[in-house]
Amino acid sequence: MLDIAKLNEFIVEAKAATYVGGGAPRAPCRPGSHDIGYDGGDWRYLDSYFGGTDFAGQEVVWFAGEPVWAMNYFGCVIARELINGDAAGTVIKAALSTMYREGRFLGGLEFDHPFGRYIDHSDGGCARFSGQECIVVEGRRAYVLDYRGGLVIP
Repeated sequence: MLDIAKLNEFIVEAKAATYVGGGAPRAPCRPGSHDIGYDGGDWRYLDSYFGGTDFAGQEVVWFAGEPVWAMNYFGCVIARELINGDAAGTVIKAALSTMYREGRFLGGLEFDHPFGRYIDHSDGGCARFSGQECIVVEGRRAYVLDYRGGLVIP
C-alpha cells in the first residue's frame, strides 16, 4: 500500500524543484508540450502542459515505475488589463514557494504580492482533491486556475 505521507512529501519536493524552483525543461513528451520533471529514488514526477498565458496541463507521479497520482489543471488570465502572464507567474511562484516551505501543496492559502492577492481554496487531500487558485487585482479576479486530482488506482 502506498504511503500517502511520503507521496505528499515527494509531491511538495518535486513541485518546489520544478516550476517554482526554475527546474530545467525536458524534451516534450507530446508535440507542442512544455515538460519539466523531477526524480528522487523510486519516485518520478512530470508536469506537462500546453499554452502560455492560457494553459492546460497534467502532473503525474510514478512510484517504482507505476503511475500512482495525477493532477490536471486549466488556468488563464481573465482580465488582461489588470495582469499579464509574466506578472501572474511571478505572484504564483512567490505564493506557492510559501506553501511548499510549509510542507504542503493543498489546504488553501492567501498571499499578498505587489502584483496582486493570490487566493487558493481546495477540498480533499492528496488522495482526492479539487480546488481553484486566483489572483485578485484592484478587487477583481484577474487570473484563475482550476485543478483536480488524486491517486491513480488500477
